Amino acid sequence: MQRTAQDWLVLTELSNHDATSVGFVMALQFAPQILFLPWTGYAADRLDRRRLLMTTQGLMGALAIGLGLLTVAGVVRLWEVDVFAFLFGTVAAFDAPVRQTFVADLVGEEDLANAVALNSTSFNAGRMLGPAVAGLCIAATGSGWAFLLNGASFFAVLVSLRFLRVHELHASRQAARGASGLLDGFRYVWARDDLRAATLMLLVIGTFGLNFQIYIATMAVSVFHVGATHYGALNSAMAVGTICGALMAARRARATFASLAVGAAAFGIGCGCAALAPTYVVFAIVLAATGVATQTLTTTSNSFMQLASAPAMRGRVMAIRLAVALGGTPVGAPIAGFVADHWGPRWSLALAALSGIIAAGIALRHLTRPQPSRSFD
Repeated sequence: MQRTAQDWLVLTELSNHDATSVGFVMALQFAPQILFLPWTGYAADRLDRRRLLMTTQGLMGALAIGLGLLTVAGVVRLWEVDVFAFLFGTVAAFDAPVRQTFVADLVGEEDLANAVALNSTSFNAGRMLGPAVAGLCIAATGSGWAFLLNGASFFAVLVSLRFLRVHELHASRQAARGASGLLDGFRYVWARDDLRAATLMLLVIGTFGLNFQIYIATMAVSVFHVGATHYGALNSAMAVGTICGALMAARRARATFASLAVGAAAFGIGCGCAALAPTYVVFAIVLAATGVATQTLTTTSNSFMQLASAPAMRGRVMAIRLAVALGGTPVGAPIAGFVADHWGPRWSLALAALSGIIAAGIALRHLTRPQPSRSFD
């Protein structure tokens, strides 16, 4: 709901359908993944994960409510949305790695791959409902109430975390005090051919491919000329595909590098088909199929990189993964917005298709090279 309302507010109320402005807001929202990388992963490895989650979730709820109040009051300005996007992204940069590694504390190593996929299913169920609800809310009452509803939803998360049975958690071995932190994480990833290849794939797709906030908003407004309700439905259509992709991932006993390669290739093909979609309905259907590929890629990379990492390094590896996958957005989103403004949204999607094909090539190169015996492929 937050992202849907934020993008619609910037694109249709605070600018004259300026996709570059949406790209700039996205850049501010995801820049903290890179800026605070030296601390986010180490915090996930060193601090009490449950308490850290309660802090980050509470702060994100407060920020959503703050932006909602400004919007409902009719005094919000574009620069204020930029500030809130950066603050929200800063908190999310600390939240994401601890939220993902906390799954291992809940279920233990044996069920981790399945739990990651089921966690993604739950997350994407929210992504399916949220944009649709946001679209209806925007159409009925305005963007501000979508922010307020999102802020109120964090109360349920905080209650859930408060009443977890702490004594049943699976304690993970923490990083040693005085460790060199992020540098150790980079050395660890770079020394492993499988982790290095997966990281490069995420870098390419994360920078030039995972900008669907721009693709969907600009296609809805500039190509198909639909309103907020249909815009929200497009986001939900993609989320339906991501749920299917997450459920498919949950059925696999083990995350494999071959699945990453398939996901990247399918992502590129899906984005190419979306760029050529002749009608709104066809575009929605293709988005759902692309959602399957996107979730196959992201869920598999999540569980693969967690299982391939030593427990004491897992938080930093996940922080690096997220920084690479999302931290490229400050570069890629403005480019995607510029392309959409000057050459049209379809060419912006074509850029995403190219990123998927390049990532598939990286995966193919890794799979065809002789691998050491410890590889998890």
